[in-house]
Amino acid sequence: MIRAIFLFVLAGLAEISGGYLIWQWLKNGKSLWVGIIGAVVMILYGVIATRQEFSFGKTYAAYGGIFIAMAVLWGWFIDKRFPDWSEWLGAGICLVGVAVMLMKR
Repeated sequence: MIRAIFLFVLAGLAEISGGYLIWQWLKNGKSLWVGIIGAVVMILYGVIATRQEFSFGKTYAAYGGIFIAMAVLWGWFIDKRFPDWSEWLGAGICLVGVAVMLMKR
């Protein structure tokens, strides 16, 4: 289970940072190279996800909950926007869902 969680977190960092770089390029006028690096990191995210031992559907469903929680944290630490109570609650509910999905291999 530790390996699975590590891979979910690694995939989340790749997807969120890749998406963030593309966002910076298209929305905030950063260099094309920022967008290209973001696209490469997004490809890496797809590769990381294939390392999970679960089925495709289970992997992506569980990863979705991890992604939501990580996106809330990214907004807090990188964008310096403190999440409100509904974002914390929503992320917590998603993580409970992930735990339920991963109880049974």
